[in-house]
Amino acid sequence: MTRTISSDPLPLALPDPTHSFWARIAHEIADAIGRGVYAPGDRLPSEQHLATQYGVNRHTVRRSLATLGQLGLVRSTQGSGTYVEEFAVDLVLRKRTRYRQSLAQAGVRGGMRVLATSHEKADTEVAKALRLPVGKPVLHLVVLGDGGGQPLHVSDRYFPLPRFEGLDAYLQETGSITQSFDRFGITDYTRRQSRISARMPAAEVASHLQQPAGRPTLHVTSVNIDMNGEPIEYASAWFAGDRVTLTVDHGHDL
Repeated sequence: MTRTISSDPLPLALPDPTHSFWARIAHEIADAIGRGVYAPGDRLPSEQHLATQYGVNRHTVRRSLATLGQLGLVRSTQGSGTYVEEFAVDLVLRKRTRYRQSLAQAGVRGGMRVLATSHEKADTEVAKALRLPVGKPVLHLVVLGDGGGQPLHVSDRYFPLPRFEGLDAYLQETGSITQSFDRFGITDYTRRQSRISARMPAAEVASHLQQPAGRPTLHVTSVNIDMNGEPIEYASAWFAGDRVTLTVDHGHDL
């Protein structure tokens, strides 16, 4: 598993550069990124600077940068500026998937942080995944996973109650699902299934991932089971599609 940096200067979805000024500017900035003029993590010149450089108004530049943002080449941070996207982490989905271990193998440090916690009654989807009757109590956590200082995924995670009462506090303390399970005597667990699809994110998801709502995410649903085959976690996660690649490896357990 490797940490990689995209070097493709001209994504297929870039508009025809002869179409308009903003399209030409988008192409020229994308080409500069591809040639290394602006390296991953670099801050681009300000909108005013670019407007002066190209002899256009700031609205034209803003449209160019918005297009590059939708394509995953740059990200804009309010009050700070526009930056070249830094990296994509290759996460491997195996029978035993461990988030921190996957990051470490990619040469990236990170963990998980609890954004919200609640006790709920399992709806049809959650109940089916956890093999519970509809309406049974579950612990619902909204969790943000980061790597290399950037948000990589945000997820809704469900755990059966009362078995995992207090897991949210352990996760907030350790930043690790695996270490949290260990507090409940679960020293090993496996993934029963993962389903991956491309989806447009809701506004709240896009905000957590610090990306435009018009940029697709990788949506993954998964079920983890203990060594007795009992479901212990159902997760619905949205990964930032420009910062993460997902590899399904059926050949290894560890």
